[in-house]
Amino acid sequence: MDSVRSALSSAIANQAPPVPEFRDTESKLVYLRWLSAMSDRLKKKKPEWQIRKEFLQTVWYESRRAGVDVTLVMGLIQVESNFRKFAVSSVGARGYMQVMPFWTRVIGDGDAGKLFHMQTNLRFGCVILRHYLDRERGDNFLGLGRYNGSRGRAPYPEAVFAARRNWLFDGHLVG
Repeated sequence: MDSVRSALSSAIANQAPPVPEFRDTESKLVYLRWLSAMSDRLKKKKPEWQIRKEFLQTVWYESRRAGVDVTLVMGLIQVESNFRKFAVSSVGARGYMQVMPFWTRVIGDGDAGKLFHMQTNLRFGCVILRHYLDRERGDNFLGLGRYNGSRGRAPYPEAVFAARRNWLFDGHLVG
Protein backbone atom coordinates (compact mmCIF):
# COMPACT_ATOMS: atom_id res chain seq x y z
CA MET A 1 0.00 0.00 0.00
CA ASP A 2 2.88 2.39 0.73
CA SER A 3 4.28 1.98 -2.79
CA VAL A 4 0.82 2.62 -4.27
CA ARG A 5 0.37 5.68 -2.04
CA SER A 6 3.80 6.98 -3.05
CA ALA A 7 3.18 6.45 -6.77
CA LEU A 8 -0.25 8.07 -6.66
CA SER A 9 0.99 10.99 -4.53
CA SER A 10 3.77 11.61 -7.01
CA ALA A 11 1.30 11.48 -9.91
CA ILE A 12 -0.90 14.21 -8.43
CA ALA A 13 1.97 16.35 -7.06
CA ASN A 14 3.20 17.72 -10.38
CA GLN A 15 1.37 21.01 -10.68
CA ALA A 16 2.25 21.65 -14.31
CA PRO A 17 -0.45 23.69 -16.02
CA PRO A 18 -2.52 21.87 -18.63
CA VAL A 19 -0.90 23.43 -21.67
CA PRO A 20 -0.91 21.14 -24.70
CA GLU A 21 2.39 20.58 -26.43
CA PHE A 22 2.73 19.01 -29.85
CA ARG A 23 5.59 17.36 -31.67
CA ASP A 24 4.40 18.61 -35.06
CA THR A 25 1.81 20.77 -36.81
CA GLU A 26 -0.39 17.81 -37.77
CA SER A 27 -0.72 16.74 -34.11
CA LYS A 28 -1.71 20.26 -33.16
CA LEU A 29 -4.29 20.40 -35.95
CA VAL A 30 -5.81 17.07 -34.84
CA TYR A 31 -6.05 18.41 -31.27
CA LEU A 32 -7.68 21.65 -32.47
CA ARG A 33 -10.22 19.66 -34.51
CA TRP A 34 -10.93 17.51 -31.44
CA LEU A 35 -11.33 20.62 -29.28
CA SER A 36 -13.78 22.13 -31.78
CA ALA A 37 -15.83 18.92 -32.10
CA MET A 38 -15.98 18.34 -28.34
CA SER A 39 -16.78 21.99 -27.70
CA ASP A 40 -19.83 21.76 -29.97
CA ARG A 41 -21.01 18.63 -28.15
CA LEU A 42 -20.51 20.13 -24.69
CA LYS A 43 -22.11 23.51 -25.44
CA LYS A 44 -25.43 22.70 -23.74
CA LYS A 45 -23.70 21.66 -20.51
CA LYS A 46 -21.12 24.46 -20.53
CA PRO A 47 -22.44 27.38 -22.59
CA GLU A 48 -19.54 29.76 -21.90
CA TRP A 49 -16.74 29.24 -24.48
CA GLN A 50 -13.78 30.03 -22.19
CA ILE A 51 -14.98 27.70 -19.41
CA ARG A 52 -15.74 24.96 -21.93
CA LYS A 53 -12.33 25.36 -23.57
CA GLU A 54 -10.44 25.25 -20.25
CA PHE A 55 -12.43 22.20 -19.15
CA LEU A 56 -11.77 20.28 -22.39
CA GLN A 57 -8.12 21.31 -22.46
CA THR A 58 -7.71 20.08 -18.89
CA VAL A 59 -9.56 16.80 -19.51
CA TRP A 60 -7.37 16.19 -22.55
CA TYR A 61 -4.18 17.08 -20.66
CA GLU A 62 -4.94 15.05 -17.53
CA SER A 63 -6.18 12.04 -19.51
CA ARG A 64 -3.01 11.98 -21.58
CA ARG A 65 -0.83 12.62 -18.54
CA ALA A 66 -2.37 9.59 -16.78
CA GLY A 67 -2.36 7.47 -19.94
CA VAL A 68 -6.14 7.07 -19.97
CA ASP A 69 -8.33 7.32 -23.08
CA VAL A 70 -9.95 10.76 -23.15
CA THR A 71 -13.25 9.32 -24.44
CA LEU A 72 -13.40 7.00 -21.42
CA VAL A 73 -12.81 9.96 -19.09
CA MET A 74 -15.48 12.05 -20.83
CA GLY A 75 -17.96 9.16 -20.58
CA LEU A 76 -17.11 8.70 -16.90
CA ILE A 77 -17.59 12.42 -16.18
CA GLN A 78 -20.94 12.38 -17.98
CA VAL A 79 -22.14 9.44 -15.87
CA GLU A 80 -20.63 10.62 -12.58
CA SER A 81 -21.51 14.32 -12.52
CA ASN A 82 -23.11 15.20 -15.86
CA PHE A 83 -20.31 17.80 -16.16
CA ARG A 84 -21.24 19.59 -12.91
CA LYS A 85 -18.21 21.00 -11.11
CA PHE A 86 -19.88 21.07 -7.69
CA ALA A 87 -21.67 17.72 -7.85
CA VAL A 88 -21.76 15.80 -4.55
CA SER A 89 -23.02 12.22 -4.39
CA SER A 90 -25.07 10.67 -1.61
CA VAL A 91 -21.86 9.09 -0.27
CA GLY A 92 -19.88 12.33 -0.45
CA ALA A 93 -17.95 11.92 -3.72
CA ARG A 94 -17.12 15.32 -5.19
CA GLY A 95 -16.73 17.19 -8.43
CA TYR A 96 -16.61 16.22 -12.07
CA MET A 97 -15.12 12.77 -11.54
CA GLN A 98 -16.83 12.18 -8.19
CA VAL A 99 -13.64 11.64 -6.22
CA MET A 100 -14.12 10.40 -2.67
CA PRO A 101 -12.65 12.78 -0.06
CA PHE A 102 -10.57 10.02 1.55
CA TRP A 103 -8.29 10.16 -1.51
CA THR A 104 -7.10 13.61 -0.44
CA ARG A 105 -5.85 12.07 2.80
CA VAL A 106 -4.31 9.05 1.06
CA ILE A 107 -2.47 10.83 -1.77
CA GLY A 108 -2.98 14.55 -1.22
CA ASP A 109 -2.76 17.13 1.51
CA GLY A 110 -6.07 16.18 3.12
CA ASP A 111 -7.98 19.22 1.83
CA ALA A 112 -11.13 17.67 0.35
CA GLY A 113 -12.34 21.15 -0.65
CA LYS A 114 -9.77 21.11 -3.46
CA LEU A 115 -11.84 18.40 -5.16
CA PHE A 116 -14.08 21.19 -6.44
CA HIS A 117 -11.10 22.74 -8.26
CA MET A 118 -11.32 21.61 -11.87
CA GLN A 119 -7.71 20.59 -12.48
CA THR A 120 -7.33 18.96 -9.06
CA ASN A 121 -10.50 16.91 -9.50
CA LEU A 122 -9.58 15.83 -13.01
CA ARG A 123 -6.01 15.01 -12.00
CA PHE A 124 -7.13 12.92 -9.02
CA GLY A 125 -9.85 11.20 -11.04
CA CYS A 126 -7.56 10.32 -13.95
CA VAL A 127 -4.76 9.09 -11.67
CA ILE A 128 -7.20 6.98 -9.63
CA LEU A 129 -8.78 5.56 -12.80
CA ARG A 130 -5.30 4.72 -14.15
CA HIS A 131 -4.50 2.98 -10.85
CA TYR A 132 -7.63 0.83 -11.06
CA LEU A 133 -7.07 0.04 -14.74
CA ASP A 134 -3.54 -1.06 -13.88
CA ARG A 135 -4.84 -3.24 -11.04
CA GLU A 136 -7.20 -4.86 -13.53
CA ARG A 137 -4.48 -5.28 -16.18
CA GLY A 138 -6.10 -2.78 -18.55
CA ASP A 139 -9.60 -4.26 -18.38
CA ASN A 140 -11.88 -1.21 -18.71
CA PHE A 141 -14.96 -3.06 -17.43
CA LEU A 142 -13.28 -4.18 -14.19
CA GLY A 143 -11.29 -0.94 -13.79
CA LEU A 144 -14.45 1.16 -14.05
CA GLY A 145 -16.16 -1.16 -11.58
CA ARG A 146 -13.35 -0.58 -9.09
CA TYR A 147 -13.52 3.17 -9.68
CA ASN A 148 -17.22 3.13 -8.85
CA GLY A 149 -17.07 0.50 -6.11
CA SER A 150 -19.19 -1.91 -8.12
CA ARG A 151 -16.52 -4.30 -9.46
CA GLY A 152 -18.02 -7.21 -11.36
CA ARG A 153 -21.44 -5.63 -11.79
CA ALA A 154 -22.41 -4.41 -15.25
CA PRO A 155 -24.64 -1.32 -14.88
CA TYR A 156 -21.92 1.25 -14.12
CA PRO A 157 -19.30 0.20 -16.72
CA GLU A 158 -22.04 -0.20 -19.33
CA ALA A 159 -23.34 3.31 -18.57
CA VAL A 160 -19.84 4.74 -19.00
CA PHE A 161 -19.32 2.81 -22.25
CA ALA A 162 -22.66 4.12 -23.56
CA ALA A 163 -21.81 7.72 -22.57
CA ARG A 164 -18.33 7.31 -24.07
CA ARG A 165 -19.90 6.96 -27.51
CA ASN A 166 -20.96 10.63 -27.27
CA TRP A 167 -17.29 11.65 -27.15
CA LEU A 168 -15.78 9.55 -29.91
CA PHE A 169 -13.70 11.48 -32.40
CA ASP A 170 -12.86 10.28 -35.88
CA GLY A 171 -9.38 11.85 -35.91
CA HIS A 172 -6.48 10.28 -34.07
CA LEU A 173 -5.15 12.16 -31.08
CA VAL A 174 -1.41 12.27 -31.23
CA GLY A 175 0.48 13.99 -28.41
